[in-house]
Amino acid sequence: MSDRTRIGVDVARVTDIHDSVETFGTRYLSRVFTNHEIASCAGSAVVRDRGLAARFAAKEALLKVLRVGDVAVDWREVEVRRTLGGWPELALHGELARLADSSGLRDTSVSLTHDHDLAMAVVVGICTDSAPDDTVVDRGSRDALGLVRTP
Repeated sequence: MSDRTRIGVDVARVTDIHDSVETFGTRYLSRVFTNHEIASCAGSAVVRDRGLAARFAAKEALLKVLRVGDVAVDWREVEVRRTLGGWPELALHGELARLADSSGLRDTSVSLTHDHDLAMAVVVGICTDSAPDDTVVDRGSRDALGLVRTP
């Protein structure tokens, strides 16, 4: 079995996120972001918008790693969480977690940044060539390589 490294990168405009929040409010927020992500970006509008834009970019970057193409996904099924040390990590839920398993995704690493009106995320994924095993991962637990998955 050989491992493959995949990289996804995305850039989001902070003003686009700001405009969406101002126009659609909680309807937009609850459609795209989890409660944890929203809470992680609490603060002034600038802090909120930059943080949410970076998380939006991370979601897009993960989809590039998964190579989902035109498959519709629920944005909230990929969640950017903060570790106790403050570093970001990705948690996959529901159909997106199953898609990650079927594509052989075993581990991810994510990096977020923002500056003025741009936010960027890089996601590195480690995928295996073979089909995933049938190991069951408990809700909120980490698999053998540390990727957080919840059903």
